[in-house]
Amino acid sequence: MIESKKRAGIFFILAFILALVAGYLVYEKVKELNAELGGMTEIYVAKGDIASRVLLQENQLTVMEIPNKFVTDSHITDIAEIRNKVSVVPLSAGDMLTKNMIKPVSNLKDQNHRLVSIHRTENIQFDQVIEALDRIDIIVSSDEETTTFLTDVPVVYAQGTEENFQGVAVELSTEDAEKLIHQQNYAEYIRILKANVGNDAQVSGNDQEETEQAKE
Repeated sequence: MIESKKRAGIFFILAFILALVAGYLVYEKVKELNAELGGMTEIYVAKGDIASRVLLQENQLTVMEIPNKFVTDSHITDIAEIRNKVSVVPLSAGDMLTKNMIKPVSNLKDQNHRLVSIHRTENIQFDQVIEALDRIDIIVSSDEETTTFLTDVPVVYAQGTEENFQGVAVELSTEDAEKLIHQQNYAEYIRILKANVGNDAQVSGNDQEETEQAKE
């Protein structure tokens, strides 16, 4: 009986030693693989279903670790990269976000509107440097007449400033966008005027009183 206990004890010790050796070998192998893969990096994936063309929110995403060896420039590794962006494709839980599937959110006020670029060329002249949020009037000239083609058109963004000013992008209905592109292609001359973007100055209370007294 004592001999049996001794043998059992020896087997137990040998099994324990073998388990330690196996654990060490596995640990070393994992370490070697990690070194080969270059560590791990967190990338952003969808936490649940996300519809396309909807502004991405941080709470819709979670992180997943992948080996550095497989990380590319297209992976999203910084949450700042998704701010004010939408996905152009619908996403399901676990889907990875990549830079080629996200786009900046549109600044257009109406989904049926379109952006049309107007660049300074030989036949397109800007009377002033235009900035984003300005409004413009578009005057078109042909052999027969000069007419105001569009008025009070909102400018979404401008390209360049001062002497480097190159042009603007304006927001138009699809119908007006088509007409403007036609004019850009075929009009003899187009002139862009900066429109008045403010309301008439409001008369202050004191000034109004003085005006009324003067009338009396």
